[in-house]
Amino acid sequence: MHIPEYYNPVAREIAQALIDGFNRHYRLFSECNHQARQMFEAGNWQGIQQAIRDRIQFYDDRVAETVQRLHGEFHADLLDDEIWQQAKLYYIGLLTNHKQPELAETFFNSVFTRILHRDYFNNDFIFLRPAISTEYIESDPPAYRSYYPRNGRLRQVMRQIVADFGWQRPFANLSRDLGWILRAVHAHLQEKWPQEEASFQIQVLASAFYRNKTAYIFGKVVNGSLVYPFAVPVLHDAEGRLYLDTILLEPWRIGVLFSFSRAYFLVDMEVPSAYVQFLRSMLPTKTKAELYTMLGLQKQGKNIFYRDFIHHLKHSYDDFIIAPGIRGLVMLVFTLPSYPYVFKLIKDVFGGPKEVDRATVKTKYQLVKRHDRVGRMADTLEFSNVAFPKHRFTQALLQELREQAASSLEETEDTVVIKHLYIERRMKPLNLYMQTASPEEKAEAVRDYGCAIKDLASANIFPGDMLFKNFGVTRYGRVIFYDYDEIEYMTDCNFRRIPEAPNPEMEMSGEVWYPIARNDVFPEEFGTFLLGDPAVRKVFMQHHHDLLDPVFWQQKQQRIRDGYIDDFYPYPEEMRFCRRYAGRA
Repeated sequence: MHIPEYYNPVAREIAQALIDGFNRHYRLFSECNHQARQMFEAGNWQGIQQAIRDRIQFYDDRVAETVQRLHGEFHADLLDDEIWQQAKLYYIGLLTNHKQPELAETFFNSVFTRILHRDYFNNDFIFLRPAISTEYIESDPPAYRSYYPRNGRLRQVMRQIVADFGWQRPFANLSRDLGWILRAVHAHLQEKWPQEEASFQIQVLASAFYRNKTAYIFGKVVNGSLVYPFAVPVLHDAEGRLYLDTILLEPWRIGVLFSFSRAYFLVDMEVPSAYVQFLRSMLPTKTKAELYTMLGLQKQGKNIFYRDFIHHLKHSYDDFIIAPGIRGLVMLVFTLPSYPYVFKLIKDVFGGPKEVDRATVKTKYQLVKRHDRVGRMADTLEFSNVAFPKHRFTQALLQELREQAASSLEETEDTVVIKHLYIERRMKPLNLYMQTASPEEKAEAVRDYGCAIKDLASANIFPGDMLFKNFGVTRYGRVIFYDYDEIEYMTDCNFRRIPEAPNPEMEMSGEVWYPIARNDVFPEEFGTFLLGDPAVRKVFMQHHHDLLDPVFWQQKQQRIRDGYIDDFYPYPEEMRFCRRYAGRA
């Protein structure tokens, strides 16, 4: 960066306006997270879901306010380069003792890129690389608490861990739950359990993580060089008393709680980087981008994701290609084989009888980001003006982009800039998965496909296009929905039974003899386009025949309208203490 010989007072004022905008954002963000404990204690599940939805918009609102202030007070689009460079230097100075410097740097980038052209998107003007270290930032109170279960006091220490969260609602039977925790831990660790209790420490993140109807305790047992992570979900029983539902001890199972198919957590934290660092020590396979995103800091997650992506491009040489599978009618999808994500952009012209437009598709994707994904819908990262190296695109992909999405492209000799893009975790399309799956794997996929549709229905989502090609299979074998251009709220649909034909000739003609409104859905028709394979039909009818009956859907609608929120456990039912230790004290 060029260091100017003099400093302009306008640059200082711009830096202050930027940090004011960020600080207001994080204050509102923190207030929302702080309220989560009260809502959890009150059993205000709708409030928790609404808070998660509302919070997503906080960042963009504060960015827009700050952009408007810079235009109104400083005529930002007329400022020369040196003032912007000085503003960045002043801004760095304001972050020296800041508790969230990495988030503030990202906020600076978000505002700057709304004002100036992408030619300025380099480290002289924005934070292409972090300027402030997030290591060893102190918070008050500390990000995690430490416990020492000496002299056989492990059960007492565990009781204290729970008490320190300060929940005012009573537990149904905490002594019983702690006994089950100890039993599960000993069974899992067996001979690995520390023989000398004085030699190990238990570290627990100070804030619970709230989502849906659950509060999660995250921590780890540290025994010398060995680390044993754990997560404990806390729920309400039918009488509103609290109980510990299970304990998760395998890192991959804990990692599932941070899956891209889940809603973001509400976490009251002064120093987010300390939480991310702690979680990474528990879950080393999770990236910082994933963890920031799941903490509700999705813009920071996007920023780190993009840095990681650029790094990957510089250290790989394979080409971007058209994604395998049946081509979509609305989205053009491509991928990089060495990178576990797909890139999706909206076509200029939609194929087939699609009754949506570009604005509607964007609205549907935004709906999914704001909605509770209940482990059945893939989250997406939305980007604007992403520059790709042109020489890494195959000719087939370039041709398809030019033919089907020309309005979204800007080409130079060396780059392809995509104006609007969604990036999503790559999964194997369910239709392709079933072509090569064993009979047992295929049967399980069909069963879980039906479970996915039922989970979505309980969460007030009707997929619309239920073809297998619109669902994917994760590395853990879970079926996830990822095509959103036809989704609707369940409560906006009219599930009907097909009326009886007035005469046999009419029924045999293939012509529709009854009126159909836009949001009418006839579940009896699902079998026609889903169950042509006899093996698929057999499994589907065994487990999910009710999906072909409009009564199932109407009952789901009624539950939603009555305000009932179903339970969704991001771990197997058999792991729950009420199942595992049923009938045993």
